[in-house]
Amino acid sequence: MAIESKKMGTAILYGVSTIFILFIITSLIFATLLRFTNITESSLAYVIMAGSFITMFIGGFISGGKGKKQGWMLGGGTGLLYMLIVLSYQYLGNDSLFSLREWIYQGCFVITAMMGGVLGVNLSSGSRDT
Repeated sequence: MAIESKKMGTAILYGVSTIFILFIITSLIFATLLRFTNITESSLAYVIMAGSFITMFIGGFISGGKGKKQGWMLGGGTGLLYMLIVLSYQYLGNDSLFSLREWIYQGCFVITAMMGGVLGVNLSSGSRDT
């Protein structure tokens, strides 16, 4: 049982690491676009939101693919760990908690990561059989 939970923890860490790496890369891209073009931040709001959901899905997918079972739990754990890190940063760094709108976003991020985890498990187990 200890080996199983270690494997699940490792899979969740892979997913969260993937999320943060992708967020750093996309943040650099958007910051460069905002700095060197006439694009405004408000015009990129929907693009950034869609990119956030895609990134969370990919993180859940990676964790589900690494864990190879219980994808909903791995994806959910990935989303919850990400949410906990962001909440800790916001509380400790900015001395504020999430607003209602941010709680809704974070909940949707967790659900998106769960869906990615389920798909990651199903695709990784399907490729093993063939």
